[in-house]
Amino acid sequence: MTTTTIPARYLTADLLADLAADTGPEPATAPAIDSATDRALSDGATRFWRAPFARETYREAGYVLTSPFLAAAGFTWTVVLFALGTGTLVTALGLPVLALMLAGARGLGAVERGRVARLLGARQAAPAPVRPARPGGWGRLAAQLTDQAGWRAAAYQVLMFPWHILSFCLTVTFWASGAAMAALPAYNWVFPHYVGWPGYKIFDYTSGGVRHAYYLTHFWQLAGVSVAGVLMLFLAARLTHALTVVSRRAAAALLAG
Repeated sequence: MTTTTIPARYLTADLLADLAADTGPEPATAPAIDSATDRALSDGATRFWRAPFARETYREAGYVLTSPFLAAAGFTWTVVLFALGTGTLVTALGLPVLALMLAGARGLGAVERGRVARLLGARQAAPAPVRPARPGGWGRLAAQLTDQAGWRAAAYQVLMFPWHILSFCLTVTFWASGAAMAALPAYNWVFPHYVGWPGYKIFDYTSGGVRHAYYLTHFWQLAGVSVAGVLMLFLAARLTHALTVVSRRAAAALLAG
């Protein structure tokens, strides 16, 4: 709309009425659609439904399922040698033991960086090698003891051990429970034939001389449990991804150069 300035001497009553009639309310502006948010929601829903069939999901599950073994080795190495080294600092043995601990933590960190790159698709640059500032054995020992990358790798071995154990337990629980529930209609016949139950037993107890028991025997019960199991498998895939996000960030913070 163009604004025109009219001298005051020309503003008659009729002209003012015409101007008021011509000037209507400003057209309403349609609310802007947050297309980025819509795309994010759509992508999130797509990832949720495709997760159990994605190759990345099985690589992430493989990472989680194999992590406790390497984590246990790293935790044991770091804690045992740190306790031994600090306990013998009053002797000449303590410093070399701590240096050995840091060198081993660096090596285990390199193995972990490789696993994160292969299975989680997150590549980090390796830290710079240890360079002694002075020649000789004491120079190498001092450089090893002041190696920040070695101390970060040692911290990773200690801090991530309980996380890897928790991730393993949650992943196994959700995947195994979901698979067992989804496949229940296929093996529910085992219970009446070989166990003596009419179906899968939910609970069976006696209170006040009255027995309370509930078994899954009808088709609609088995179908409901199977559907719930399939949904749990989808949740298990997203849970596995969420758990590995923490592992990616920890590796980037403590193992990268």
